[in-house]
Amino acid sequence: MSDQHLSASRPSSLKIYFRLLGYVKPYAGLFLVSILGFIIFASTQPMLGGMLKYFVDGLTNPDAVLFPQIPYLRDLKLLQAVPLLIVLIALWQGLGSFLGNYFLAKVSLGLVHDLRVALFNNLLVLPNRYFDSHNSGHLISRITFNVTMVTGAATDAIKVVIREGMTVIFLFVTLLWMNWKLTLVMLAILPLIALMVGSASRKFRKQSKKIQVAMGDVTHVASETIQGYRVVRSFGGEPYEQQRFLAASQSNTDKQLRMTKTSAVYTPMLQLVIFSAMAVLMFLVLWLRGDASPGDLVAYITIAGLLPKPIRQLSEVSSTVQRGVAGAESIFEQLDEVAERDDGTVERERVSGRLEVRNLSFQYPGTDKRVLDDLSFTAEPGQMIALVGRSGSGKSTLANLIPRFYHHEQGQILLDGVDVEQYRLRNLRRHIALVTQQVTLFSDSVANNIAYGDLADAPRADIERAAEAAYAKEFIDKLAHGFDTEVGENGVLLSGGQRQRLAIARALLKNAPLLVLDEATSALDTESERHIQAALDRVMQGRTTLVIAHRLSTIEKADLILVMDQGRIVERGTHAELLALKGYYARLHAMGLEEGAPADIA
Repeated sequence: MSDQHLSASRPSSLKIYFRLLGYVKPYAGLFLVSILGFIIFASTQPMLGGMLKYFVDGLTNPDAVLFPQIPYLRDLKLLQAVPLLIVLIALWQGLGSFLGNYFLAKVSLGLVHDLRVALFNNLLVLPNRYFDSHNSGHLISRITFNVTMVTGAATDAIKVVIREGMTVIFLFVTLLWMNWKLTLVMLAILPLIALMVGSASRKFRKQSKKIQVAMGDVTHVASETIQGYRVVRSFGGEPYEQQRFLAASQSNTDKQLRMTKTSAVYTPMLQLVIFSAMAVLMFLVLWLRGDASPGDLVAYITIAGLLPKPIRQLSEVSSTVQRGVAGAESIFEQLDEVAERDDGTVERERVSGRLEVRNLSFQYPGTDKRVLDDLSFTAEPGQMIALVGRSGSGKSTLANLIPRFYHHEQGQILLDGVDVEQYRLRNLRRHIALVTQQVTLFSDSVANNIAYGDLADAPRADIERAAEAAYAKEFIDKLAHGFDTEVGENGVLLSGGQRQRLAIARALLKNAPLLVLDEATSALDTESERHIQAALDRVMQGRTTLVIAHRLSTIEKADLILVMDQGRIVERGTHAELLALKGYYARLHAMGLEEGAPADIA
């Protein structure tokens, strides 16, 4: 795709910015109060310049009256009026500053919260393939780092635009009122400033996107190393990880520095342009002074001198906005991802667990290799079906298709005669209990890990019963606080066998009619396996069970064994029938499919 096409298809900064401002809508009231505050603040700038006029005029005649037309104030001389008014202006400015800053902060923090929640909730409905193609570091960085940058654009930038923008307008109107000819001459310099701001904006946005990616890399490397610290240490990977983190962090630093450099070069250049304009202005003031008093001229130059600062801040705001727009772009990219498809309408309170697979073929999105090729089999309620075969023969893919983690286009998977695609997702998954080799536990108590999600309201007695049936109660009772013991991040404080038994307890508590065991015991020692075997025998009673690559002790009892190779079923039958065939299964069996050996040894 050409760069030209890419830039055409990318949303414009303005479009993204307006979409971002849509998130400010719920805070419109607070936002208006803050705008009012900034307008009050801006209105005090020309007032202070005006005071200078009366101060200079008061130097020659301190007894002059400031408000000769107003009844109560006609006796107020410049001597008393100027100091008094300066204090009043300061109070007025303080009120504006408080209203502006405090209420904008409320909007800003609310916005960060809303965007974080939107991103996190969106992650919960994204399809599996999204997580397959995005690393967790970048996803976390988006929720933490990118969101704060966006807030800068949506609120801090607005603060500068409104406060400094109004200041420029108030100052400019005052200057026009004081001497319109001089002021129009000043205007000639503005197009040059606008041109400089425009070119810098584009640079800032590009650099900002690079900074975000680099920040994501830093988070990614750090989280991977933290999660895999045992592997890092046991294989002496420290120097490699140090190098990897150093490179990611250095890249981030370089990109930040490049952005600072752009800003550092650009600001003084703009200042030079503005001060050159001021030099021209001073020449003109002295030349076109007319019959103005010294006070008028000092006030005019002072007010004109107040202009460069807000103009400079307005020009710098583009880098904040571009940073935020780049952050918003990545946020909206995720929010625009199509959620997990759920076109199903069927909801069943309970299913009997009859599973039928008809002519099922599947390939992962973006690949052309078939992982499953024309599979057909039936599991009657309460039956146990075992799938065996080499690693990569498609067994786990089938396990992922039943609860619709991926969508199959060809063939059917029927649960109680209804295609799984026709069930509502939540309802479908309620009927299926999945136990995999990789047990996921949360940093919470043992009881909360068993009664997770839909099971959270389960009575304590049921949780304990499920733990007992999974042969987990014996080790739970020995823990410091029994069922209330915290298990650490991903159950780090428990052994592999203990974690596996908790996963089985979770499946038992769910009491689903269809149980999928995906290599659930392949990584365990014999002692753990004996317990888990007994737990599995119990969990399978009265349920349709699909067992993937289990050890022989489980497979022998299966009502039907399906032998898979390269996505096809090459043999089917009971253990005895398959051995008698002296084919693929018998070969697998002879090569190591015996007591205590994993089923997928080829």
